[in-house]
Amino acid sequence: MNLLIPLYVHPAEDPGAWHRLITAAPRTYGVVLNPASGPGEVPDPAFTAAAGALRAAGARLLGYADTDYGVRDPADIAEDVRRHREWYAADGCFLDRVTATADGLPACRRLVRAVRRLGAGTVVLNPGVHPAPGYARLADLTVTFEGHWSTYVSAFSRPAWTARHPPERLCHLVYGVPEALVPLAVRTAHERGAAVSGPVTGEPPNPWARLTPALSGGQR
Repeated sequence: MNLLIPLYVHPAEDPGAWHRLITAAPRTYGVVLNPASGPGEVPDPAFTAAAGALRAAGARLLGYADTDYGVRDPADIAEDVRRHREWYAADGCFLDRVTATADGLPACRRLVRAVRRLGAGTVVLNPGVHPAPGYARLADLTVTFEGHWSTYVSAFSRPAWTARHPPERLCHLVYGVPEALVPLAVRTAHERGAAVSGPVTGEPPNPWARLTPALSGGQR
């Protein structure tokens, strides 16, 4: 099972969820670390401990960095990636809210090169939609859908260019999935060309604050 897990809850607030995630680490593609909409200003001991346990269990750790659709200074993004690596030994990065248009592609290419020079072994881009085709060639994994289950069921469309990429390079993040339908959401992502997925039952404003039942065995 290739699940991308953005568990945006502090380990001290829900230690049980983090324990279950550590136990299930071998079944994940990666775990996104997000102490404070990024690494924060100082290392967080709870995240340091959680990151160490996840790494020991075999998880790939991805440090969260917000690009604000190309508005944020690339130097600040790079600093986030550096801190994630230094403080939490992150293997790579999850670049959130990246641009999706063709005119934003050169800047994104420069950013990806910069974070790889910092040692990011795995780069995940999250435009949340199908971007211009060139983006998927920059990253190890590209999130081409982020949205509600109802939208995923009723309004998903897949551009032809995605068929030219291995399914292992594409990911769908779906929230608001009825708990009984989480396995269906995983299968649907596979059928739509994304071997990696992240179905969760949570709803906005923070649907990623609970561990997906596919890993937690249905526990709340």
